[in-house]
Amino acid sequence: MSEAPVVEKYRPEAYAPDDATQARFAAGNEVGDLAMGLFGDFVEVTSFQADGSLDLRKMKALTRQYLAEGKKVICEAAFDYRGLYCAVDILRRSPFGYDIYEVKSSTSPDHDVYLVDTAYQKYVLEKCGVKVGDVFIVTLDPTYVFDGTLELSRLFKITEITDFVRDTADMVAADLAEAERVMGLLNEPDIPISPRCNKPYRCACFDYCTRDLPSPSVFDLYHMNFAKGTELCGQGIVSFEDVRANGIKLSAIAERQLRSKLENLPPYIDREGIGEFLKQLTYPLYFLDFETVQPAVPRYIGTRPYQQIPVQYSLHILQKDGTLEHREFLGRSEEDPRRALAEKLTADIPEDVCVLAYNKTFECGRIGELAEAFPDLAEHLLCIKENIVDLLVPFRKGYYYTRDMGGSFSIKSVLPALYPDDPALDYHNLEGVHNGSEAMDLFPRLKDMPEKERAKAEEDLLRYCELDTFAMVKVYEALLRAS
Repeated sequence: MSEAPVVEKYRPEAYAPDDATQARFAAGNEVGDLAMGLFGDFVEVTSFQADGSLDLRKMKALTRQYLAEGKKVICEAAFDYRGLYCAVDILRRSPFGYDIYEVKSSTSPDHDVYLVDTAYQKYVLEKCGVKVGDVFIVTLDPTYVFDGTLELSRLFKITEITDFVRDTADMVAADLAEAERVMGLLNEPDIPISPRCNKPYRCACFDYCTRDLPSPSVFDLYHMNFAKGTELCGQGIVSFEDVRANGIKLSAIAERQLRSKLENLPPYIDREGIGEFLKQLTYPLYFLDFETVQPAVPRYIGTRPYQQIPVQYSLHILQKDGTLEHREFLGRSEEDPRRALAEKLTADIPEDVCVLAYNKTFECGRIGELAEAFPDLAEHLLCIKENIVDLLVPFRKGYYYTRDMGGSFSIKSVLPALYPDDPALDYHNLEGVHNGSEAMDLFPRLKDMPEKERAKAEEDLLRYCELDTFAMVKVYEALLRAS
C-alpha cells in the first residue's frame, strides 16, 4: 500500500517516476506474465474497456465465477471490499482454501513493502469470504543460468511468508483507517521526509514532497546518507547555511563542497595530486565506455536474471601528438552480442596499453564476465582489464573541485562544470538518447523496428556512447591543463 498511487490519482503532476522506475514497471510486467504459468494451466481475469483502461467490474465478476467453479489457478484475481480493491497475482487452490502468491521482479523477497502488500491482500480476501491458506512471495532466482530453454521452476524462487502475515488483520485495519482519515482531509497532510521515502527505491513523489527545500539542501551533500539527511531535516538543519551554523561534521570533500558554495570559492586544484595521477598514464590512451542491457528474464545462454550484458562500446584513441581516433561497436538486438563485441574489443585494444574508463569498476566487471564466457579470448580481455585506469579518481579524491559539480562526480556532473558553454559536450543536444537508461530501453526494441526507424535509433545509440568517451578525452585534457 504505497502513497504513490494516491498522489498519482489526485495530484498526477506530482507523480514523476524516473527512467529506472519505469524500467522496473516494465520488468514487473514481463516477470508477472511469465509467472502465471508457474503452476501449469491457469485462468486470467484481466479485462479491458474500449478506452484501454482496466474493466474492474468484469474482472471482479470473472473472479467470482472462477472461484465458484473451483478453478485451480486464477491469475490477477480481483476483489473489492467496501472500496478496498486488490488484484492477486496468483491464487492457487489448496486443501485449506486458496494460497496467495505475490510476484515481484526483484531477486530478493526481503522487502517490508512485500509483506505489507500481501497482508493487505489477505485482509481484503478474507473480508470477501475467501478462505486464505498460505502466503508466498515469488521472486527471480539470481543463481538461475539460462541454458537456452526457459525453465520457470528454476527461474523463480518461492518463499513462504505465512507466519509473517498470519496475524496482521489489526495492523492492516489500523493502516486503512489512517489512510481513510488522510484521504478525507481537505488539505494535504504535512508529512516529514523519512527513510521510507527511499526504501526500497526513491519514491516517485520525492521531488514533489521536497519542493520547498532550499537548493542545494542537505540531501545534495557529497555521500550524504539518506537516513542521516532525514534526521538532519527533522532537526531543522536543511540548508547549507544550517549545516554550517550547527557545526555538522562532514567529510573533506563535502566540506569543500559546502565552502565552495557558501563562500563562492574559485575551483580547488591540487596540482601535485593531479600530476601524480597523470604520471601513471602512457600514450596512446584508449578511452573506453560500455552500454549494457539488464534483462530481468535472461535471454542469452549462460546469463542470469538482471546480468549486465554489454551491447555496445565507444573507444577514443589519443596519441601523444594529439591525434584522436574513434572506434565503436553496436550489437544486433535479435542475437547475443557478447561474442562479436569481445572479438571487436580485442581487435581494437592491443594488450598492455593504457585504457581509461570513468568509474572503472563497471567496465572491469563486464570485461571479466566476457573473459569467463569466452575462454579463448580471456587472456587478452583480462590484460585489457588489468590495465584500466579510473578517470574518476582525481575527482573522487578531491584533487579537482568546482562548485558546479555539486555533490556528484559522475561524468555528467563533471563535464558541464569543466565545459559549461560547449554545446558539443551537452547531452541535451543529442537526438533520441541522452542517458544510459534511455539506451538500455532502446536497444532491445531495435529488432522490432522498421528498417528506417531502426537505422535512426542505432545512430542515436552510437552518437550517445561516442559522447561518453569524447567527454572523457575532454576531462583528461582539463586535468592536463590543471597539472
